Amino acid sequence: MDVMSIANSPAMWIACGIPVLFVIFQAVLFLREARNAGKQMGLTQVQMKNAMRSSAVTSIGPSIVVLSGMLSLLVTVGAPMGWMRLSMIGSVMFESIAAGLGTSAVGVTLGTDPMTSEALGMAIWTMILCSIGWVIFATFSASRMDKIEVRLSKGNAGTLTTIASCAIIGVFSAMCASHLIKPAYLIVQAADAAAVGGAWKNCLACVLGAIIMYVLNTLAAKKEIGWLKEWALTITIIAAMVITAII
Repeated sequence: MDVMSIANSPAMWIACGIPVLFVIFQAVLFLREARNAGKQMGLTQVQMKNAMRSSAVTSIGPSIVVLSGMLSLLVTVGAPMGWMRLSMIGSVMFESIAAGLGTSAVGVTLGTDPMTSEALGMAIWTMILCSIGWVIFATFSASRMDKIEVRLSKGNAGTLTTIASCAIIGVFSAMCASHLIKPAYLIVQAADAAAVGGAWKNCLACVLGAIIMYVLNTLAAKKEIGWLKEWALTITIIAAMVITAII
C-alpha cells in the first residue's frame, strides 16, 4: 500500500479524530465555566458577548497561519495527522521541525525525498513524544500555579502583570529578532541565493507587520474605532503576507 494511502486512511482519521473531539469538549467546558465565573463576578450578558466576539475575531489571523502550516503537513504526513496536531498543539514551527527530525533519523529529508512508511512512523512518533512534556507539565502544575503567582507577586497584582507583560514582550521579541537577523547571518555564511531571498522575505513580513499594526492601533485610538481594534491583528497578518508574496 502507498504510504500516503496509509497516512490518509480511515483508521488514521478515526484515531486522529478522537483527540480532536476531546479538544472540542474541553473548549465547550471552558466556555461554560467562563460564563458561570462571569456571572459570579457581576459581568453582564452584553459584556461577556463582547468579550467572546472580540476573542473570536482576534483568533482569525493566527488561525490562518496555522491553516497554512496544516497544508504543508497535509502533503508530508497526511491530512488526519496535520489536522489533529494543529488542532491540539497549534505550533506550526514545532510540528514542521519535529516531523523533519523524525524523518531525517531514517535518512529521509521531509518535503524533498519520497516519504516511506518508516519515515512516516518516525515523524508521527517524534511529533507526539516531543510534545508530551507540555501536556504533563500543564496537567500537574495547573492547580499549583496560584501558589506560584502569590510567591512571585507577594500580594501585589501589579508585579504579576508586569512579569506577564515582560514575558510576552520577550517571547515576541525573540521570534522577531530571529527573522530580522537571519538574512545577515546567511550572507555571512555564504548561503545560496534562494535561502537568502527567503530570509529577506521573512524579514520584510516582520517589519511590515510591525508598521501595519502600529498604524492600525494608532488610527483606532485616535478615531475611537472599536471594531478596528478587534480586527487589527487579523488585518496585519493577512496584509503583511499578501504584500510580501507580491513583492
